[in-house]
Amino acid sequence: MLDVALQVDPSSIASGVNNVWVLTVTFLIFFMHAGFAMLEAGQVRSKNVANQLTKNMLTWSVGVVVYFLVGAGVSSIVGGAADPFAYVNGGSDSWIGWLFGAVFAMTAATIVSGAVAGRAKLRAYVTYTVLLSAVIYPVVVGFTWAGGFLTEVGPGFQDFAGGMIVHGMGGIAGLTAAWILGPRMDRYNDDGSVNVIPGHSVTFAVLGTLILCFGWYGFNVGTAASVFVVENGSLALGAFADTVGRVALTTTLGMAAGAIGAGTLSLVKTRKVDTLYVANGMLAGLVGITSNTNGITWVGALAIGLIAGGQLPVVFEFVEKRLRIDDVCAVFPVHGSAGVLGALLFPFFAVPGYEVSFAAQAMGVAVIATWTVAATALVFGVLKALGQARVSEEHEREGLDIAEHGVDTYPEFGRPDVSEGSAVRTDGGERTPSSRASSGLRSDGAGDLPNAGRIKMVTAVVRPDRLSDVKTALAEVGAPSLTVTNVSGRGSQPAKTGQWRGEEYTVDLHQKVKIECVVADVPADEVVEAIREAADTGEPGDGKIFVLPVEDAVQVRTGARGPEAV
Repeated sequence: MLDVALQVDPSSIASGVNNVWVLTVTFLIFFMHAGFAMLEAGQVRSKNVANQLTKNMLTWSVGVVVYFLVGAGVSSIVGGAADPFAYVNGGSDSWIGWLFGAVFAMTAATIVSGAVAGRAKLRAYVTYTVLLSAVIYPVVVGFTWAGGFLTEVGPGFQDFAGGMIVHGMGGIAGLTAAWILGPRMDRYNDDGSVNVIPGHSVTFAVLGTLILCFGWYGFNVGTAASVFVVENGSLALGAFADTVGRVALTTTLGMAAGAIGAGTLSLVKTRKVDTLYVANGMLAGLVGITSNTNGITWVGALAIGLIAGGQLPVVFEFVEKRLRIDDVCAVFPVHGSAGVLGALLFPFFAVPGYEVSFAAQAMGVAVIATWTVAATALVFGVLKALGQARVSEEHEREGLDIAEHGVDTYPEFGRPDVSEGSAVRTDGGERTPSSRASSGLRSDGAGDLPNAGRIKMVTAVVRPDRLSDVKTALAEVGAPSLTVTNVSGRGSQPAKTGQWRGEEYTVDLHQKVKIECVVADVPADEVVEAIREAADTGEPGDGKIFVLPVEDAVQVRTGARGPEAV
């Protein structure tokens, strides 16, 4: 066995282990798209969730093909490669290297979708994704990682894992696109004051944040791509020896400090620790240390993370209220300004002996920002001039899920609550007076003519969380047919103060469900009592129940009228 082991080529072992490592972290970075999807879906309104999810899937599907056919080659051309498209037929190692670069490119592309949420046409976003994957991002890579001129300025522009090249570029592109498109309807009043438009799920946003944080270890730690190298015919640790431990430590500390910085600034500004700011702060802290994570001290990681997280509420407010740019998912303060700060702060916290200069960092930031703004403004400016950038007012009001995709992300209020053994008809079939008596659900004892032979409509407005119990109670009294509508209203329930990303707003229209139940052979009083008992929590805001006479009813299929139609 020893003889066999000695015959193994060390370079084969090094290549195999290195490739497995790169593929593993590549798949981890790909999983970040699930995080982006959840984070953005949670920060948009419920009527735009499917649109946001679709954009995230198409970013990968369209962008990665374009990056393979065009983008990776363009970056090599800008960087001065002799055979820029050699990767196409280059074999296993070349394809793995291409895929590792592709997941970084798609991360930059998907950031933009959060800034333009709620009003960009799908075709406009996909068009921009194509051009970003083919030209805009590859040019940035060509200037830097591919060996372009920014590497020759002093000690060269330093960006270890893409804090500026990927995230800063994506955040600046998102801000530019949002500026060209203009704000969502009703975002600003005529006097310039801001209307808060909360997203529909903080839960989704936090889940997406934690998925992104998990994937970020692949983003940063994975960039230390060389596990083994061959030295004098023997295996030795490559980048892992000096880099991987520092990167893992500073990534973790930067993430944590970012959350603390954003939460603290939120507390100072609003006297509350805003959940979304804490989540966004974790990401801003990660962005802040991504460009420098291999060459800073642990103290630097804490300082840069705190600064990147702390600037988040300040920059978001500046963008929203001074620039009046509607950056829906705060992509600029999370990715753009945090990426810029991380690149510029690198020289001040670099480990002794690490060669990095502020001048080179500033020039790199300026070049990347200028190119990104110009290219993005050109693309969205042309689309806007052609009338293809933004959806119509009607579609924006309706929601992009229906207008762009023909789907309703939340089509139901809940699953059926009637057991399979019940004889209650819930399929819209005909019901006869005898069917009630034989159902076994109730014996009303109300005589032959409930409701004095008339049709009654019982309308109840109740808390959404009581809907399931109300449905069950109605089935038990023999009145399973009902119509349910999502509504909002105001009554005895006191107004509350809500907060979305550090801004307070008054919640005086409370979310309710309206239940309408038309009955003929079931006493309306029993329906009322069933709803009241099921919906009662003992707190203000439980709702109201109204009973109205119905003049007539007609069954569409049979033409039956009056009580028989009900």
